Amino acid sequence: MSPGLNDAATAADAARKSAFAEHVEPEIDVLLRAARTLTGSWVDAEDLVQDTLIRAYRGLGSFDGAHPRAWLLTILRNTNINSHRRQRPDLLDADDSLERHTLAFGAAESSSPEQTITDRELGDDLHRAVAALDPKFSTVVLLVDVDDLSYTEVADVLGIAVGTVTSRLSRARKRLRHDLNAAAKSRRSS
Repeated sequence: MSPGLNDAATAADAARKSAFAEHVEPEIDVLLRAARTLTGSWVDAEDLVQDTLIRAYRGLGSFDGAHPRAWLLTILRNTNINSHRRQRPDLLDADDSLERHTLAFGAAESSSPEQTITDRELGDDLHRAVAALDPKFSTVVLLVDVDDLSYTEVADVLGIAVGTVTSRLSRARKRLRHDLNAAAKSRRSS
């Protein structure tokens, strides 16, 4: 390779690394949360994000720099869809409780004992209420209310219209309010 080509390749690699640091790295936490919601497992979420990051790195040359989160969430969604096409059956029925897992890119914050008890009581009822929802509704609730994605970002992740996100979220929240109120009344009467 001639010195001119070597210099150009080195400059292109440096530009790609800089673009990755600027556009992709700040969105890794969002990708992890969205992937966890889509896959239901931290291990699978980390694998999905890793595949997404590889694809994003390879595609940086064609990325215009506008709306990196939407671009990355679209890659995440497509990578998730592609992984289901070749997915092998799960051999283990593991309980992926958040209490036993830590994030790959940082430790979870600990809460006060009072908050832990409140979260556990509400958490059990809320967990049952969310589990009772149809998956298309629970996924939207988790992406918006837990993963803190915007409606547009959820629409990108799921490949649906923003209006559909709004409708599903409204219906899911109404059902959750009903189920949580019923659980609270049941607890008070016993």
